Amino acid sequence: MYDIAIIGAGIAGSYIARELTRYKLDIVLLDGENDVGNQITMANSAIVHAGFDAPAYKLKGKFNATGNLMYDKVCEDLDVPFKRCGSLVVAHDEYEMATIHELYQNGLKNGVPGLKILFKEEVHAMEPNINEDICGALYAPTAGIVSPFELCVHVAENAVDNGVTLKLNHMVTAIDKTDDHFKITTNAGEIEAKFVINAAGVYADDIYEMVGEPYFQLLARKGNYFIFDKEAGSLVNSVVFPCPSKKGKGILVAPTVHGNLLIGPDAEPVDKGDISTTTERLDYIKQNALKNCPSLPFNKIIRSYAGLRNTPIKDTFTTTDGDFIIEESPVKGFINVAGYESPGLTSIPAVAHYVVEEIVKPLIPDIEENHDYNPKVRKHLRFDEMTEEEKVEIIKQDPKYGKVICRCETITEGEIIDVIHRSAGARTVKSVKKRCRAGMGRCQGGFCSPRVVEILARELNCSLDDIMYDQQDSTYILSGHTKSVKEEA
Repeated sequence: MYDIAIIGAGIAGSYIARELTRYKLDIVLLDGENDVGNQITMANSAIVHAGFDAPAYKLKGKFNATGNLMYDKVCEDLDVPFKRCGSLVVAHDEYEMATIHELYQNGLKNGVPGLKILFKEEVHAMEPNINEDICGALYAPTAGIVSPFELCVHVAENAVDNGVTLKLNHMVTAIDKTDDHFKITTNAGEIEAKFVINAAGVYADDIYEMVGEPYFQLLARKGNYFIFDKEAGSLVNSVVFPCPSKKGKGILVAPTVHGNLLIGPDAEPVDKGDISTTTERLDYIKQNALKNCPSLPFNKIIRSYAGLRNTPIKDTFTTTDGDFIIEESPVKGFINVAGYESPGLTSIPAVAHYVVEEIVKPLIPDIEENHDYNPKVRKHLRFDEMTEEEKVEIIKQDPKYGKVICRCETITEGEIIDVIHRSAGARTVKSVKKRCRAGMGRCQGGFCSPRVVEILARELNCSLDDIMYDQQDSTYILSGHTKSVKEEA
């Protein structure tokens, strides 16, 4: 029997698992997908928000600015690319400038450092490519950009290295509460644990209803995005937000930590699991992004995609008012980390600390510190970032680092093999892509994917036919040999 079972291996569940390994606990991390961070964490804006948006009385306001300031150490320990590029919330008129002043005051209440209201000339000095109609902006220097899927993978890897048991392809179908533990039924078997942490993203309300009377409900909202080629990556230097409205934060324009440009998202209520894209919604993204950045080069787009967010909504059971739900539920020993939308990615270092120290520890009074806890992952060798001398040396040590597989991103065979054999390692083409960016470039895997499939099959000692692009129930990439002839019976 495990001490704690965590349901959901996105950024919330994985980070809480890692934080729990600071103590001597037997922990299992469950997910129905065949990779960590494969749903909400995989497709979001990748922004480390400064923390001026949410009211101070909300959990979002409490954890955002604190989590933001923890990111430098977190990303250093976990070897994750992170850059504090700052953010601008821009205003087109005096009415919007009034909102800018409100955000500034709220940011001060939340403890956001360095906030400054800029005049038109100052804004354009920082961002010469944004609309001439901008009359001012709120500048937040602590805002940043990160790779959310790399962060989640490295967090999960570190958690496993520190003793967590990771069970992928374990879709939870039922939960039964006994006097002193929970029995969790999955499509791959049963698991028993003394305590449960529900971090199942958009499905967290469904998971809780397996064990208790519902007291919150989650609304799935889809957001569409465009990614531009690196040729457009320098169009803006910071994250550029429109002035927010009751409908949300609006369509942002932002650099990515790997040098691309991102625009999006919109917000559309959908059925859970719907990540389809439509021309209508993608056109909406383009039209609204142009309002702040009129020179966007749409001929440089290399990919469009959609991701989900989960928003707590008011119903007959609760008045969550769109805030995080982080608490022990009415079912004793069952902890909900739900409604975990933006700024969830930013807040997670602070949230995980709170869950462990303020919720879990009081439930386990005899908990012991783990003196063998190691917060660092083994460094990832990124060939394209090395000096010429370093490249020569690593190729001497391992010639596979001299074989470039993905030419768009300059990813070598050595890097792909490394991410396959790490804890929480890659098993699919997409999971390789998430970990080392093979296939993330201009051709989106058009040339390197066949080689990635070959490397996966060789390193995992399986047939080429067994390698999938993504999810367990998705179509396999290969179905047979070309020019093969099936004999008639």
